[in-house]
Amino acid sequence: MAHATIYVGFTVPQLLRGAIRIFPTHSALVVLRHSAFCYCTVNGTIKSKRKMDHLERTANNFRQEVISQAKVCGITNESETVKRLRLAITNKDFTFKAGQWVDFFIPGISVVGGFSICSSPGLLEQEGILELAVKYTVHPPAHWIHTECALDSEVALRVGGDFFFDPQPGDSPVKLVLIAGGVGINPLFSILLHIADLHGYQEGKGNGYKMGTVKLYYSAKNTSELLFKKNILGLMNAFPGKITCHFHVTQQSSQICEELQPHVTEGRISEKDLEEHVSKDTLWYICGPPPMIESLSKLLANIGVPRNCVFFEKWW
Repeated sequence: MAHATIYVGFTVPQLLRGAIRIFPTHSALVVLRHSAFCYCTVNGTIKSKRKMDHLERTANNFRQEVISQAKVCGITNESETVKRLRLAITNKDFTFKAGQWVDFFIPGISVVGGFSICSSPGLLEQEGILELAVKYTVHPPAHWIHTECALDSEVALRVGGDFFFDPQPGDSPVKLVLIAGGVGINPLFSILLHIADLHGYQEGKGNGYKMGTVKLYYSAKNTSELLFKKNILGLMNAFPGKITCHFHVTQQSSQICEELQPHVTEGRISEKDLEEHVSKDTLWYICGPPPMIESLSKLLANIGVPRNCVFFEKWW
């Protein structure tokens, strides 16, 4: 397979949608080699006193050159605070890898949004559809989505990001552990859907990339804030033993529904939950708020996960 080698300098703090893979010895100026997985590194302290906008935070990230028009063709409430958009894209040159984000351009609004894609590359290839799940905030792009966006609204998108899973047929099989906090599920759900597509292709055609098992750990305040939970349960049923999920809730006050009960644990994701998955052929993808990322990074180091097997993306 062909590889593109790109030189990128990373600075911290990063980012609204910045992916970081930590290497033990590399400097902050590293070679990014885009193949099945994305390699990047950073050194420094992850702190910021000044709120940066999306374009500023992601200035050093990979971006495609193409900007594509898109039309809103579906809007649903994924939760009380999250809207799910379906966007129709006619530009055949528009592509993305599972886990990436988009710059989101809105006519009449100068601020550019940055939202992780929550659908699979397969949906775009087959139907020309891309999906986003956006939590309500007063930030102009998110506020517009929740208060003004309507069917047939037109926007523009540009794909970017160094956090993705894109294995090729000749690559060695790996297992994945995906760990999500809150709306950090978005890029990991895209990866999970892509993995389901890979399993389906392998079962149907008998060739292509042979995917290992995938474990998803997903933490939120309560079950009403667990996005895509019905879809995730459906994937578990469709691919038993290949895709499994453990939901964690930290502030549950109501009764957990019967369908979810077998899969829900009250309390945070712990060392005990994760240590059984440590192996040389397991990759770890994490997305959530910075304190969660920092805590889990230390936890994984403590249980012997090699630092070059951990990928993460922080959101603010």
